[in-house]
Amino acid sequence: MSKIQNNKPIYDLEDRTFKFAKDCRLFIKTLPITIANKEDSKQLIRASGSIGANYREANEALSKKDFLMRIKISRKESKESEYWLSLINETNNLNDDKAARLIQEVIELKKILSAIIEKSK
Repeated sequence: MSKIQNNKPIYDLEDRTFKFAKDCRLFIKTLPITIANKEDSKQLIRASGSIGANYREANEALSKKDFLMRIKISRKESKESEYWLSLINETNNLNDDKAARLIQEVIELKKILSAIIEKSK
């Protein structure tokens, strides 16, 4: 559930990763249709969705080892999402707010997941 604090929404990580995957899909729909964009978009769709899917799996983990593995996979997928977003942004000369916001969000998700890993060791 999202909450409001100081007029800004605060999302729990399950909501936040879901919103990120959804926003990536909406962003992809705005891209020109080219072979490269189609292939790069497929990769971004898989990676961005996997962040939240693995995070949810981690929340249902049966052991600490399983939890850490799922969180590490989520972090790996966030790095991959950042890669595909940056590539799409640069090869399309976008330099727009949508791409920049998505890249910033995935960097923040990556940092959060890294902090969870460090605190869970």
